[in-house]
Order: sequence, then structure tokens, then C-alpha cells
Amino acid sequence: MAENVIELTDANFVTEVEQYKGVCLVDFWAEWCAPCRMMAPAVADLGTEYGAKAKIGKLDTDSHRDTAARFGITAIPTLIVFKNGQPAKRFVGVTSKDDLKAGIDEAMKK
Repeated sequence: MAENVIELTDANFVTEVEQYKGVCLVDFWAEWCAPCRMMAPAVADLGTEYGAKAKIGKLDTDSHRDTAARFGITAIPTLIVFKNGQPAKRFVGVTSKDDLKAGIDEAMKK
């Protein structure tokens, strides 16, 4: 896992994301998914760029199916921006880093 990107699991998702007061970007992905691997550098960059200003995390949907199911993840990669534990913006498929930044920045302003 890249620096400043946390590994999310079924066990820690509520604490790390749903109870977090602030903005969090979650990348729902799987190892076998080529588009997910294409997104990994952008997600890692966002972790570095935002540092403590926004939490950036990744959840492996193969290993943590319960959380993925709760959020209706039917296609990966899906990236969701959470604000104070609530989904604020959803991106499905390969998404530009600029679009992800815009989604994070928009949630930070609200």
C-alpha cells in the first residue's frame, strides 16, 4: 500500500470511514482488475497530495465483500468520496486524477 493510503477492511471500515469527521476517498478495487491497477498511481498521488487534509483508502472487494455489498459496488474500480461518513460523490470506472481531486475538493467545501 502506498504511503498515506490506508488499507480498508470489513473490520475497520466503520471506524476509518463512516465515523471519520472529514473527507475520505475510498477506492473499491481488486488485484485481478486491470482498470483498478491503472487507477493505483492516481490514488497513491492523491494520498501524498492531500496528506492529513483528506483520508485516502483502498478496499479490496474480493477480500472484503460485506462492505462492498453494503455500498452497492457492482463494478470496479468504483471510487466514492465520503464526507463525515456519508457518500458524497461516486465515480465508476477509470477516472482522471483531476476529476477525483475535483470531487474531493467539492466535498471539502461543503
